[in-house]
Amino acid sequence: MFSGKKILVGVCGGIAAYKVCELVRDLKRQHADVRVMMTPDAARFVTPVTFQALSGNPVAVDLFAASRDEIEHIYLGRWADAIVIAPATANTLAKLAHGMADNVVTSTVLAARVPVVLAPAMNTAMWETPATVENMEKLKARFFAVVEPEYGELASEIE
Repeated sequence: MFSGKKILVGVCGGIAAYKVCELVRDLKRQHADVRVMMTPDAARFVTPVTFQALSGNPVAVDLFAASRDEIEHIYLGRWADAIVIAPATANTLAKLAHGMADNVVTSTVLAARVPVVLAPAMNTAMWETPATVENMEKLKARFFAVVEPEYGELASEIE
């Protein structure tokens, strides 16, 4: 299904960031070309080196890193066939809903012209707050695809 596809994975700063390691591994097993970009907070949960080892590609964390001739978020947005944001935190969802571009993940999504899949993951109270509900409605209206969160044990030990 993903053979030959260029999948850009955006990792945000939530405890579920560790689960994205398995997503990257699964995409690679399906012969996708995978690149990873991370918010600075995501790098506090899982290191860029981990994703570099799993994807086989450099990882973008710094919006202003000069790693190539092209501007990083523009390059990544043009490179990708699809973007997956996981875990999509309340913070990142709010930024995307309001057109903010203050890190490599949000800037790339705003610059890209490819399908974007959001996989929200956060505390239930954060997910159900009116602000997050409204942000999700805006994003769905803009044709972002959403993988709805599953309910289960949270880091806060509250389900």
